Amino acid sequence: MEKSRISKKKSKFIFILGGASSGKSEFALKTCGTTNPRVFLATGQPLDSEMTKRIRAHRRSRGPGWKTLEIPVNVAEWLRREGPRYPVVVVDCLTLWLSNLQREGLRNHQILSRIKEFSLAVRHVPGLVVAVSNELGLGLVPLDSTSRRFRDLSGQVNQRIAAAADEVYWVVSGIPLRLK
Repeated sequence: MEKSRISKKKSKFIFILGGASSGKSEFALKTCGTTNPRVFLATGQPLDSEMTKRIRAHRRSRGPGWKTLEIPVNVAEWLRREGPRYPVVVVDCLTLWLSNLQREGLRNHQILSRIKEFSLAVRHVPGLVVAVSNELGLGLVPLDSTSRRFRDLSGQVNQRIAAAADEVYWVVSGIPLRLK
């Protein structure tokens, strides 16, 4: 990694995970304060009408202080190229990013390579990067092998991101618990 390409100002990387609708995205936004410019990298794609409504509702809930960009696949590339322009970046959500990478046809080892690239790219942002992900390992064991593989890969991704992060929070019922 080339030192001249990484900002001299120290970056801070916070990882927030929890279950579906646990309040993790709201906590991520609160963690960022009011520093501007702030950018929200949304990995979700409006592939059906229900998801389109969710995306619209999430965008409204962020308010006018956020620039929202839809980056479904090339998150690490965006962070390296554009991240240095922003003191605050939220990436929501890594689980949907993982789904998108699988939909693109990437194999597990390629996805884990992208996760390593992401972990390095967050350090190009001269401020705060907050990444949000779902914890999928607490529920029932899925019946089909495809779902089990996705759950297992998601767990590997979350472990690697947590290891790279400066701080890690687990959000349960809207209450954040600091793990690291």
